[in-house]
Amino acid sequence: MKGDLCEMHSNNVRKIQACSALTLAGLSLTAALAGAGPALAGGGPASALMPAVTAPGLGDEQYRPAVHFTPKQNWMNDPNGMVYYNGVYHLYYQHNPSGNTWGNMSWGHATSTDLMHWKEQPLAIPTDDQQDIFSGSVVVDKENTSGFGTAENPPMIAIFTSAYKDASPYKGLQAQSLAYSLDEGQTWTKYSANPVLNRNSANFRDPKVFWYDSPNGGGYWVMAAVEATEHKVLLYKSANLKDWSLLSEFGPANATGGLWECPDLFPLAVDGDPGNVKWVMVVNINPGGVAGGSAGQYFVGDFDGTTFTSETTKASDGLPAGTPLAGFNDGTYGGWTVSNEPGNRVNGPFGDAPAAGTLPGQNAVAGFASAGLINSFNDGDWPLGSMDSPAFTVTNDYLNFLVGGGQHPRVSDKLDNTPPPGDLLFSGFEVPDGSTMAEAGWTGTGDLAPNYQPATSGGDFYIGTKRINTFDTGAAPGDDRQGTMTSPSFTLSRNFMSMLVGGGHRDAASGQLLEVQLLVNGTVVRTAAGDDAGALNWKGWDVSEFAGQQARLRIVDQATGGWGHLTLDHVMLTDQAAVPRSDETTVNLVVDGKVVRTATGANSEVLDWASWNVSEFKGRQASIRVVDNNRFGWGHILADEFIASSHPATPRLETYDWLDYGRDYYASVSFGNMPQDQRVMLGWMNNWDYANAIPTSPWRSAMSLPRQVGLTQTAAGPRLVQKAVPQADKLATRISYAEKRARSITPGTHVLPSAAWGDVQRIDVTLAPGTAAKSGITVLGNGNSSTVIGYDKAAGKVYVDRRNSGNTSFHPLFASVDSAPVTPDASGNVTLRIYVDRSSVEVFAQNGLRTITDQVFPEQGANQVALFAEGGTAQLKSVTIKPMAESMFGAETTTTKRGRR
Repeated sequence: MKGDLCEMHSNNVRKIQACSALTLAGLSLTAALAGAGPALAGGGPASALMPAVTAPGLGDEQYRPAVHFTPKQNWMNDPNGMVYYNGVYHLYYQHNPSGNTWGNMSWGHATSTDLMHWKEQPLAIPTDDQQDIFSGSVVVDKENTSGFGTAENPPMIAIFTSAYKDASPYKGLQAQSLAYSLDEGQTWTKYSANPVLNRNSANFRDPKVFWYDSPNGGGYWVMAAVEATEHKVLLYKSANLKDWSLLSEFGPANATGGLWECPDLFPLAVDGDPGNVKWVMVVNINPGGVAGGSAGQYFVGDFDGTTFTSETTKASDGLPAGTPLAGFNDGTYGGWTVSNEPGNRVNGPFGDAPAAGTLPGQNAVAGFASAGLINSFNDGDWPLGSMDSPAFTVTNDYLNFLVGGGQHPRVSDKLDNTPPPGDLLFSGFEVPDGSTMAEAGWTGTGDLAPNYQPATSGGDFYIGTKRINTFDTGAAPGDDRQGTMTSPSFTLSRNFMSMLVGGGHRDAASGQLLEVQLLVNGTVVRTAAGDDAGALNWKGWDVSEFAGQQARLRIVDQATGGWGHLTLDHVMLTDQAAVPRSDETTVNLVVDGKVVRTATGANSEVLDWASWNVSEFKGRQASIRVVDNNRFGWGHILADEFIASSHPATPRLETYDWLDYGRDYYASVSFGNMPQDQRVMLGWMNNWDYANAIPTSPWRSAMSLPRQVGLTQTAAGPRLVQKAVPQADKLATRISYAEKRARSITPGTHVLPSAAWGDVQRIDVTLAPGTAAKSGITVLGNGNSSTVIGYDKAAGKVYVDRRNSGNTSFHPLFASVDSAPVTPDASGNVTLRIYVDRSSVEVFAQNGLRTITDQVFPEQGANQVALFAEGGTAQLKSVTIKPMAESMFGAETTTTKRGRR
C-alpha cells in the first residue's frame, strides 16, 4: 500500500500542481521540541527566536504511546510482513528512514517475544534508485520450496510490492517481488529475477501470502493482492513462491468508494467449532471508510482453494419510500437554475444537462440511481459554479438524497476571493517591476532577505501578480529555505487585520516556527499560518486592543520538509473580522435565504445516502442549492435522487461489515505462522485524511494493539469478534478504582475520584441507558476538554466524540464523532472495554462485536475520568479501572531467541 497523497480520480493538470508540495515531503525535521523565545522587533538571527531547551527523553515526548508500537523517529504506516518464527514476533512496516512524513518507502523492522514489548531493529529492506518497497508479507518457507535456503535452515521469504521509479525499466509499474533471509529476518537479499509477478499495472499491490493445505492432500502457496482502482482481490497459486498462476478474482463488492488495499484471507472456526469453518476476506479501503477516509472491511464466506465466495456481499438497494423532488432522469435539470463559471474550456462544472454517469478523466462513478445525476466534474475539478432547485414546501420529516464527490465542507457564506473593505498595507506587495521588498523598507535574514521578495510564483487565490512566498527564496527554491522577514512599522488604525495566507504550518511539537507574526512593542501578539495547502485563504486578527499603536509584521520560516513554506498576500486593516472563503463542494438546504442544512462528499466517486431531519421547517418554503467552489483535489460534487420521506435513509456504508468503526484502524492484516493457529491482527493507527499532519515528533504514527480475532454466530450470520491479545491485559494487573454496585448517573458530567484518573489505562464499564438519551464515560479530561465515549440510545450506537479532545486544529477533517451500531444485551446493558494510551482510545463493545479506534491529542496533563448522562438518568452497573504498565521505551527489551519449533 502506498498511501496516495494526491487525489487518484483525475488527471487534471491543475490538481497535480496543487499536490506538488506534498511530493516534497520526506525531509528530516531538524529541531528538537523547543519553545518560542521572546520576539524581536527587527529581523534578528533566526536562532534567537528559539533558545535551546531540554528535549524530552525517548518515550517521554508528549503524545508518545506507552503500550503501542511507534518507531523511535520518523514516519511509519502499514504493518508489513508480520510473522512468528522461533519464539519471536516480527513486525515489518512501511517506513521513511529519512523524515517524518510519507516518502522513501522502505521496510522498518521490530521484534518482540510477547507482542507488547517491541525492540526496533535495523532497517530491513531499504528503498533504492530503482524502486520503493511497498507493502507485503513474510512467510516461513519450512520445506524450502523456493530453494533460497536449506532443509536445515529454511528461509524466510518477504513478498512485497516493487513501486518502480523512473530509473527502472519497469518505470511507473507496481509488481510483486521477493527477498529472502537466512538469519531469521535480520538481513534480506533481493531475488535477482524480480519481479516474480507483473501485470503491467500501476496499481497492483499489497501481496498477502499463505500456505493452503488441500483437502485432497498436498498444498501450495496462495497470494492475495489487489488491483486497487478496479476494486478487485486477485488470488494466485505457486509451488515455489517464484512462479505464479491466476486462481480467481473477487470484487468489486460492498464498499468501493476508494482504493482497495492490503487484502488478507484466512479461515476461522465459528465459535471454536472445527466442524464449522468459514473464511474471512479482509479488504482495506481508502478513502470510503464508514467513518470517513481509511478503514478496513471484511467478508465472510468460503474458499475452496481456487475461489473465495462471499456470503455477506450486499445487493444494490432501491430508493427509500417517499415523494421524489428531483431525480434528473429525463435528460434535463427539471427547472433548476444552473450557474456555470464562464471562460472555461467547456461549460463546467455542471454543463447544460445531467451527467449519465462518469465524465471524461474521472474514475468510475457509482451508486447513483437510474439515468442521470448532478456531476460537477464537467471539465475536471477546475470550474466553479452552483445549482438551485425550484422552491418547494417542506411536508415531511426527512429529506433523503445521494451525495458523493469531494469532502470540502461549507465554512462561510463567502464564495469569492474579493478583499473586505479597508486599507491595503504594503501595496499588496505589488512593488514596481525590477524592485524588491528591500526597497519597500523590509528587512530580513537568511533565505528571506527582502531582496529575494516578492515572488511571482506559487500558491493559488493570490491577488495581483506578486506575493510573499518563502518557498521561492534564496539561492535555490524549496521547503528547506529558512529565515525571517520584517516589515516597516505601520499604525493599527482599524479594529481588525485581514490577509491571505497559504502554505504550511507547524505545531509546537515540531520544534519549528512557520508563521506570520504581528509585533507590537517588539512582542509577538498575534500569529497565523497556512493549512498545508497551496490555496491562500482569508485569515486575520482582532487588534482593537492595540488601536493607535505602531506595529510590524514578521514572517518566520524555520521549517523544513513537506509544506515547509508560507505564502502571504493582501494584508489589510479592516473594520470587520476576516471571513474565510468557503472552498466547498456541498449540497445545502436553504430556508428564508439562509443555509440551514449542509452535506459534503467523502472524497469518493461512489454516492451514498445522506439524510436531513427537516421537521422544524414543515410548512415553509425551501430550496436545494448545490455548490462547487473548489478548484483542486476532489473539487467536485455528485448528487442524485432528492426524496421527501417520513424516515431517514440508511447510508449503504453502515450496512457493510467493518473491522473497526473509528477513524484510525487501517491496513490491518494478520500474523503468519502463528502457534496453535491463532489469528492475531494489527492495524496502522492513522488515517490518510490527516496522516501527515498529526502533531507528533520525532515520530509519526503508531500501530494498534494486537487483536485476537474470531467468528461468532449472530442473527445476521457469522461475524468477527475482536479482543486485545492476553499479553496486553497482563500489563493491567492492579485495580486503581472500582465500583461494583449499581448506581444512577444523573444528568451532567461527574468527575470520578483521582484514583480513577490516568492516561495509560484499561477501563471496563457496564451501563444501562435508562432514560438518558446519551450516557457514558469521558477520558483524558481536564475540565476544559476530554474524549467522550458513550451510548446514543435513539441511534442505537456506541460513539467516540473527539471534537473537544484537545488539539484538533492541525487538520480540518480530524475533529469527528465516530459511531458503531450496538444492541444492548438481554439485560439492557452496554459493556465497553476501553484502552487509553496517551494519544489514542480503542473501544471494544459487547465483547468485541464492535470496535472503535481513534487517535486523540489531549491537552498537557489531561487525565481525568468522568461519567455522564444527557437528557435523563442512566445506570452505572460497574466500572473497573486498571493502570497499564509501560511496554515501550520505559524499559528496552531484548529479544531472546528460543528453540526452534
